[in-house]
Amino acid sequence: MTGEFQHSLDAKGRLSIPVRLREELGSLFYVTLSMDKCLSAYSGESWAAFTAKVDAMPYVKQRKMRPLFAYAAKCEPDGQGRILIPQNLRDFAGLTKNVAVIGCNNHVEFWDSESWTAVNAVETTPENIAAVMEELEF
Repeated sequence: MTGEFQHSLDAKGRLSIPVRLREELGSLFYVTLSMDKCLSAYSGESWAAFTAKVDAMPYVKQRKMRPLFAYAAKCEPDGQGRILIPQNLRDFAGLTKNVAVIGCNNHVEFWDSESWTAVNAVETTPENIAAVMEELEF
């Protein structure tokens, strides 16, 4: 999944998902916490692969995954392509109004637009891009 899109949360906490990303996420997907101060959305297929990996972990390690499941929301876009992002997820990511919707390979990220601008400025330096390309042996 690729691309960067700017959208706004409405008064009810709904977010419009870009058509291109909605097609890749499918009619049912999952939104949960991320390692960064943003949210991650996974297609049903990606979520199933993730849960299978968790199932294969020893119980002691599975316990560390609780927050990802506790906060996870099953999302089905409405007729206008919007999803409701629960308040606890909005609070975690600091989503109040303007949201950057970012395609990120096998998932989509939802960032507060100002936070995304700051992260993006750091990550898109020539030095960082070169380091990433070197890591990929590209």
